[in-house]
Parts: sequence; structure tokens; C-alpha cells
Amino acid sequence: MSGRERLRIGITIGLQHAAESLWSNGIKQNAVFLADTLANCPRVESVRLVNTTAIPVSPALPWDLTRWPTFSFDEAKDDLDVLIELGGQIDGAQTAYLHDKGSKLVSYCCTTEYVLFMEAVLFGRKMWGPNPFINQHYDDIWVIPQAVDISGAYFGGLRRRAVKTVPFVWSPVFLEERAAGLPEGGRYRPRPGPRRLTVMEPNIDVVKFCLYPALIAEEAYRARPQSIELLQVTNAERLAVHNREFIALMNQLDIVRDHKAVFLGRHETPVFLAQNTDVVISHQWANPLNYFYLEACWQGYPLVHNADLCRELGYPYPANDVDAGCTALLRAIDTHDEDAAAYMRRQRDAIARFLPTHRDNVATYEALLAQLP
Repeated sequence: MSGRERLRIGITIGLQHAAESLWSNGIKQNAVFLADTLANCPRVESVRLVNTTAIPVSPALPWDLTRWPTFSFDEAKDDLDVLIELGGQIDGAQTAYLHDKGSKLVSYCCTTEYVLFMEAVLFGRKMWGPNPFINQHYDDIWVIPQAVDISGAYFGGLRRRAVKTVPFVWSPVFLEERAAGLPEGGRYRPRPGPRRLTVMEPNIDVVKFCLYPALIAEEAYRARPQSIELLQVTNAERLAVHNREFIALMNQLDIVRDHKAVFLGRHETPVFLAQNTDVVISHQWANPLNYFYLEACWQGYPLVHNADLCRELGYPYPANDVDAGCTALLRAIDTHDEDAAAYMRRQRDAIARFLPTHRDNVATYEALLAQLP
């Protein structure tokens, strides 16, 4: 990329509320973690977050505006060499404005949007407004590894550019900030007696749904009921109250019939782990790496999961193998406390490859910026 010797970069976000929680979804955290990564690149002069909605930027936002400067598009547009569209979309006129002044526009794709679109079409879910804008004027398309398989061709086809796989980045900065006031900083603490099992899938689409984790817990309960105190399924209260199919299916499980399962509303990850959890059970389809796994493992919680892009973490099981998941869960129940401190150290060592300071991540993003046409 030619032009300025050092680049001024913006990363879009789409604020919905003036003080919205960072735990409502991972998109805004993603923007911050990418900003920290790019700030470590030698060719980058500055990085700012750029809000694309009408919600005002104010000190009510849940991040440090000094560390992560945040502006509206109109405030930022004349001081950008590169705009990375991540959490908020710009329109055709804004795209033309940036290109007319010589700025580059990158689409950073970090969701399983193909699945969301498929569900919107098949099940009548609202995804776009009445006049959707499909931008076909990006200078580059960057896709994180876990989105490439299911959504890469979708992004490339609609946006008429070949996609590039880019590093997934994460930082414990918000996790540790939120957990600072909790006992032991919210980190796992060995606890005697039967285990409290936690499932925290969002349950808003097919990608991360609670059924297989519940079945894994059920198999373990059938084998060793004395080892399990409670199964807690968050983000599932509406299903357990209003969805007849879900209610009927859950009532087939011994762990439910024996009143050893509860279906709860939404909870913040670090708080629920610290206050309620001994073991986490997870399952994904087409999303084999996400922040929740890193949050749980960074804090030392045993994570039973099937995410093949981070099999070095937690207690993995393959694909949809409930029996293997049960075996992994029982192993965590039986052995985790004996090795808890060393486990957390191993998890953090493994997670280091995702940090914004990791040299491979910084070098890759530096090269991507240099390759912008």
C-alpha cells in the first residue's frame, strides 16, 4: 500500500445503546482486540473506533475512551487511511467518500453470516432492513479462521473479491476488569462435593445450541448421579417456558426429572463462572473458536468442548460424540482439582497465540496492511 508512511486506521462498531454492555455479544470486544493488535504494527500511526449509528459517543461507554478513542464516522472520516468495517456498516455514499480521498476499505468478517442468512430466509427471521446494501467496493476481505469454512465463499461471492484468512485475536483485558472484584479474580477454585455443571450457549441459532451439552450432562448423570449437583443452562429460560418441543424433549432426561437441572436467563460469563460453576460443557457447529472458550480456560475452568480450532484447550471431544463428551466430563470431574493450578498455566500458555501482542499476529496484520491494493 502506498501513501502515508504510517497509517491512520479506523475500525467500525455499531452502537445500539449509549452504555451497552460488552457482554451482550463479542463484536465490540473484537473491534477492541483488533485495535490493540494493529496498534502494535510498525506501520500504524493510530487506531480509533468508528461508530456508524446515530447513538452518541459518550463516557458512558464501557471502555476507556483514552485508551480506545471512539468517534462518529463524520468525525473520523477525514483522518483515515484505512477503514476496517467490522461491527457497523457504512453506506454507498460513505464508501465513495473514502475512496475519493484515497482511503482503503476492508471488510472484516467475524460471524457465521451464511448461517444467519440461511435461517433468515428459511424461518422468516429479520436480518436486514427493507433496502439492504451489499457493498461490492471493498479493497480487501479479511475473514477469521472459524468463519472461513461456512461463510468464506458467501462473503467472497457477494462482495466480488477473494477472501483472506486472518488471525483471530483475543485479550483478557475486559474479562479481568469485570472479574477483578470477584473472589480470586473470578478464577477457578477447587471445591469439594458433586459438581455444578454450566452450559452457556446463546441458543439464538443452530451454531451454538444447548442440546448436545445437556445430553452430555445427562449421560454423565445416568452413569454417576452422585457426582453431579446441578445442571445450569443459561440463555434458555424462554425455551423452557414457551417452547413446547424443548419442554417435551428436556422432560425425557433423568437429570431434569430428578429436579437437578435449571433453565435460566442471560448472565455475564465471568460472574456466572465465578459464582455458580465447577465445569463448563459446550458444543458448536461451524463455529470452532470463540471468545467464550478462551474466557473459561483463561480463568482455569474445566471446559468440555468440541471446538477443533482449539483442541489444545480444556477437555475436548470430537464432533457430536456425546459418549466421548461424557467421558471427557467425567475425567474433568475426577481429575481437574488435582491439577487446577497447572491446568490454568497450560491454558494461558496455549491462549497466548491469540493475544494482540503475539508476534505472529502482529506480523501477519502488518503484511496484510502492506498488501492493500
